[in-house]
Amino acid sequence: MEELDALLEELENSTLQESDEYFNTASPSPDQHSRKEKSLADTSIQDDTSSFPVQLVYTTKIQEPNVYSEVQKPKESPPPPKTSAAAQLDELMARLCDMQTKVIHALGQAWHPEHFICAHCKEEIGSSPFFERSGLAYCPKDYHHLFSPRCAYCAAPILEKVLTAMNQTWHPEHFFCAHCGEVFGAEGFHEKDQKPYCRKDFLAMFSPKCGGCNRPVLENYLSAMDTVWHPECFVCGDCFSGFSTGSFFELDGRPFCELHYHQRRGTLCHGCGQPITGRCISAMGYKFHPEHFVCAFCLTQLSKGIFREQNDKTYCQPCFNKLFPL
Repeated sequence: MEELDALLEELENSTLQESDEYFNTASPSPDQHSRKEKSLADTSIQDDTSSFPVQLVYTTKIQEPNVYSEVQKPKESPPPPKTSAAAQLDELMARLCDMQTKVIHALGQAWHPEHFICAHCKEEIGSSPFFERSGLAYCPKDYHHLFSPRCAYCAAPILEKVLTAMNQTWHPEHFFCAHCGEVFGAEGFHEKDQKPYCRKDFLAMFSPKCGGCNRPVLENYLSAMDTVWHPECFVCGDCFSGFSTGSFFELDGRPFCELHYHQRRGTLCHGCGQPITGRCISAMGYKFHPEHFVCAFCLTQLSKGIFREQNDKTYCQPCFNKLFPL
């Protein structure tokens, strides 16, 4: 301020000095006024004593005098040159105006541009974008590095959209199926061992498989023989009939109806074709219900197990002797 006051005082003195010089140059002295008046008086006396002949001239062409005349535009006088004090004052005022415009208002305070810096890297922020945390300013790079959530896949800071799943944060483009690599759509995802899977791969890899068709069991199922089955797949292994009574027979890991179970085991009665569930008689490579092991001619039950065979048929001794005499 002292410098500004000194410049103002010097400017005022120089201005007064210039104005005095200007008026002294423009205003003539009294002697000059008297000399001019005397000269004019002498001139007027000479004009009065002198005589000239008068001659009249007539002409047919009379030129009328131009009553109107053009008004000349006043010439602009150049401004007086600035003194050194005035130039210094202009420079100082320009500097003051420049200082007033370079002020940053941020975080509820005013800052010199060079003092508004990142709280972490100490680089000048100036008029660039910044982030605020706990009353401190951070450049975008340091703010994201220090405080932004990180992607569970690439571990890089997440700058824009954040996807939250499985108690972690992800870049949306990095949350995809752990098996096929496809980004999840509207059907969502399934989790296994802290990894996300699409529905197709999850069912193919982890869902229980049907004991009949070996495809994933998704909804209704039957549990039998230590595995699961689609209801339509749990049928007899030979005739493919369902088990309406709810009972079945297992053989070699497959379900069978009673008839085909005994057929495969060779426990069908050779006489009636029905399964043998109790006592049986084995003869000629077959099994028989005891009541169905009879003479092929007289149909007498061969209860004592004594029979004669002819052409794959059983006969009692008397009938055999009659039919096939020696």
